[in-house]
Amino acid sequence: MEATATLSQYRQSPRKTRLLADLVRGKKVEDAILQLDFRAKRSAPIFVKLIKSAVANAKAAGLDEKALVVKSITVDKGPILKRSRPRAHGRAFPIHKHTSHITVTLADKATLVTKKALKKAGVASVVKTAPATKKTIAKTVTKKKAATKAE
Repeated sequence: MEATATLSQYRQSPRKTRLLADLVRGKKVEDAILQLDFRAKRSAPIFVKLIKSAVANAKAAGLDEKALVVKSITVDKGPILKRSRPRAHGRAFPIHKHTSHITVTLADKATLVTKKALKKAGVASVVKTAPATKKTIAKTVTKKKAATKAE
């Protein structure tokens, strides 16, 4: 079973936000929060808050808090706020303020292990049962008769 939490239109670029997402993906919830507490990034407290929200959603769904693992964190591109910066001679340069959509998915560790085992078993059986076929192409050569003039 899974529990998710989302944050829409977070006012930081996805490129900067993905740095922390890559750090905690696949870790236990306690380890992920501990890692984020000691990071000097602007989005670290946001990720902690989001993970705690997903843990609360998991508790409401009846999952054990200690066995939760960060299954996936996705940071997608949000809408761009367009502003302008006044420049010399009456010009204006565009300023783009990027936003991010963050989604955290937590899963029970036991379900992740069984899914991985099933996936490995399924892949192994597919590989073993696939027959080795050899393609042969038969080429036929036909000779064209030259047209002769009847005089």
